[in-house]
Amino acid sequence: MAQPLHSAHPVQDNSPTAGRASSVLLLAGAGVGGLVVLGVLALWFHYGSQVFFEMIRTGFAACF
Repeated sequence: MAQPLHSAHPVQDNSPTAGRASSVLLLAGAGVGGLVVLGVLALWFHYGSQVFFEMIRTGFAACF
């Protein structure tokens, strides 16, 4: 008779690096998000709100 492919008891990874990949991805995402926010603020202060929003609108129009 055929045996089931999955085990009744899932294997747990208790190594020191278990869950480290998700932490690294979370920190990398937070870092990228922080850089985006800093870039947005820099453009806002450099160009002002009216020009900033016009640049965003033009960029979206160019993509679609």
